[in-house]
Amino acid sequence: MATEKNDPISPWFHAAEDLGEYIGIRFGRIVADEQKPDWIFLRHTDFDGIGGFAELLRRGGAELPRLPQIKHPCPPSWLPLLRSLPKFLKPRYRVKWREHRLASAPSTATQPPSAVAWHVFDEHLTTQIRRACRKNAFTVNSFLLKHLTKAIRPFLEDESSRIPWMIPVNLRGKVAGKRDTDNFSSYIGLSVNSYETIHDIHQKIYQTLGEGQHWANWYSYRASRFTTRGLKKFLLKKEMAMSQWNIGSFSNLGDWDADKTITQPDCRGPWLFCPPVLRCQLIGAGCVTFQNQLTLTIQAHPEFTTDSSLPQAWIENWVKEIEMDLSSILGRAEAHEVSSQFDSGLAGRDSSTAVLRPTLHGATV
Repeated sequence: MATEKNDPISPWFHAAEDLGEYIGIRFGRIVADEQKPDWIFLRHTDFDGIGGFAELLRRGGAELPRLPQIKHPCPPSWLPLLRSLPKFLKPRYRVKWREHRLASAPSTATQPPSAVAWHVFDEHLTTQIRRACRKNAFTVNSFLLKHLTKAIRPFLEDESSRIPWMIPVNLRGKVAGKRDTDNFSSYIGLSVNSYETIHDIHQKIYQTLGEGQHWANWYSYRASRFTTRGLKKFLLKKEMAMSQWNIGSFSNLGDWDADKTITQPDCRGPWLFCPPVLRCQLIGAGCVTFQNQLTLTIQAHPEFTTDSSLPQAWIENWVKEIEMDLSSILGRAEAHEVSSQFDSGLAGRDSSTAVLRPTLHGATV
């Protein structure tokens, strides 16, 4: 197991802050008597998504002796970095939006994005999603990413565009650091075409992992320790700090406490999570399953929009795409039950709040 004396990722987020980016990881907890989440932000300079969530649960009194570990067998190696170096020299490919909503004021490093929306599935629907994925031999990640991409396409100038995503990869178990909550996330870049199925996306993800792209990006972070903060800022500003431009980041923290052994009051309730947004990644889409309730959260970069109606529309489309596919996969009887619960969830939503129903749905204005 490789041991990192210094976090190779944190300096990049310090450089992003210098450029006026807000790099707080968004977490939220929904308390039963409240209509809006209690938002909490942890700096990405100090934690990655899994580490941040573990930190919050531990602050609430939960015991988490071992955090989720990487399961893919691809070993750590510098070779994938050498093979992928030409990618960093390629032109940046950007998708075009049907309507560009440039905010009137530039973003600052002191305020989190204001355009955010979220959705909570109840335990039954979360189980149905898992069943549908197992039945078809693809992962929940592939299932969610396909429908997220499809949900966003109507807002693009060309709905058939190839949509590039940054997908974080947890390296715990093959890389060690001073704290188990440090930044252990590398990433892969994945472009989704309109004609690709969930199986296609599933295969592309595992092919990319098999090629070691996550190790290529991790070792590029390590190599960048010898670059100055000024050069990091230059590369971020020119959108050359990653192997491709990404429409955003799609991150799933996975399944936590399915047996419901965490009972502390400050840990109860559905949890929300969303990765930070940057000028080179306008969308942050996050998922986490805590005590068998899957949640979805989307936020937009403030220089793209400060209007929550846009991420709210993305969330509604995303959930609708999931619901329709569940209807197709699970059959008529189960589909009717899924559709009924989905409809009751939408009925409890207005433009700025959510109430506790079989599914929760809301936006922050």
